[in-house]
Amino acid sequence: MSEKMILIPVRTTEQGTALNKGKLQEAYMLETSMVDVNTDDMERLGLQEGDKVRLSNEVGEVIVTCRGKKPDDLPQGLLAIPYGPPTTHLMDSETYGSGMPVSKHMEVVIEKVIV
Repeated sequence: MSEKMILIPVRTTEQGTALNKGKLQEAYMLETSMVDVNTDDMERLGLQEGDKVRLSNEVGEVIVTCRGKKPDDLPQGLLAIPYGPPTTHLMDSETYGSGMPVSKHMEVVIEKVIV
């Protein structure tokens, strides 16, 4: 099953800490390869914590791991992903080079990847 949702790239505290303490590679790559999904949306889409999902739009696509967030932390219909390499595959060239696209909300299709 696939569904259109709004993806919000965010800068996280962990990213800043990793950058400052030199723990960049492992921590940064792990964190930026996970998308937060409202637990109610996960249930509706038949997703489990740790499932691989494909996010795609007219610019590109990326495969990431989903993790659940309580409805109080993330409203239904929204996805949140730490800004990083996977996110840039979904951004147009105008946004990609602009640093932190805090206000860049992107419509994406989310679908479970069968492995």
